Parts: sequence; C-alpha cells; structure tokens
Amino acid sequence: MSRVLDVVPRGYHRYVAGTVKATKAEALAQKFHARYGIGCTPAQRLTRKSKGVANAVLVMYWPEAAERVEWLLLATDGSGLDGEVLRLVSESPRLTWLGYELVRHPARGRAAWTWRRAKAEMTELHALIAFQASQRHYAALAETLERIARQPGFHGVRAQSWNLFQEARRRGYDGDLPHLYHVQKISHGERLRLPP
Repeated sequence: MSRVLDVVPRGYHRYVAGTVKATKAEALAQKFHARYGIGCTPAQRLTRKSKGVANAVLVMYWPEAAERVEWLLLATDGSGLDGEVLRLVSESPRLTWLGYELVRHPARGRAAWTWRRAKAEMTELHALIAFQASQRHYAALAETLERIARQPGFHGVRAQSWNLFQEARRRGYDGDLPHLYHVQKISHGERLRLPP
C-alpha cells in the first residue's frame, strides 16, 4: 500500500486490479513486463515517456503461503496499454484495494494521497462501538478499539481510528485508548526477476 502512495503522485494515476492464483503470479508479472515494461530501468522509463509510451508498475500483495495474490497495475498517461481497461484513481468509485480506499487529503498546503477505511466499514464500526458501550461491554469494546488500532497507520486510517476512539469516549468508555502507530517505511519485499 505504501508503494501505491509512492507512485500515484508521480503520475501513475491509471489502474486496473485483480487477483490471481499464487502459482500464476510470476507468469502474470512476466506477461505485464513483456506487454507494458513493468520492470524497466529509470533510463528506459524516461525513453518510453519521451516517445509517448505509458510506464507501468505492478504492485502485489503476496503473503507467504497465500493461495491468491492481490495485484494492482498502475500506469502513467501514454500509449501502449490499449489492452487494459484502466480507471483513474481520482474518479468515483474510488480505488479500493485490500479493503481500503485511496483518497486525497490536505497536507501542509498541498494535496497528498492516503488510504482510509470504506464508509460501509466505518458505519459498522460506529454501530459496534455504540452497541458495546450501550450494553456496558467494556472488555469487548477495549478489544474492538485494540483491533482498530492495529490496522495500517496511514493518515486517513489513523484519523478515522481517532474519531472512533472519541466516539467510544463520548459513549462512556473510560479505559486506556490504544496507541495509534504511523506506517514505517520498510522494504517493499522481494523484487521479481524479470527478463530484460
């Protein structure tokens, strides 16, 4: 998800997403590299851009022992991706991947991208907190708040989590609130070896 936030501001604002069996994920990456150059070097990307050809990156969520791999192909403007039905990340409905929506938010006088929970999930969480607080099930409410705090620490998710914590307080919860973590930049994982 961090990788998406890295490339969208750099012009990779068209996308297509899907899932594939883990046994076929490498073949999918090879196909996308052959068709769209997802493994191009920075110099090759500049050459493609100067010729009006779109650049593309492939982001995969591929946990160990997973049977299915979630993938997201992001592309710049240009020719060469005619075989794909691409949507814009800024159009409605918003890009939703791994259960989170990609949205813009103001940050230091400019627009930045972040992930947040979908409205339906937020409605469910508000209802759950209201129910647990009204029934005085504070142990269950503490577990719910802990689960909320463990979700990815992107700005949008943290802001929503804080609002949920405040809702619990308004409804009478006086226990300790869990710590909200920020996303730490880490390695994006193993790169697939793609032929030149």
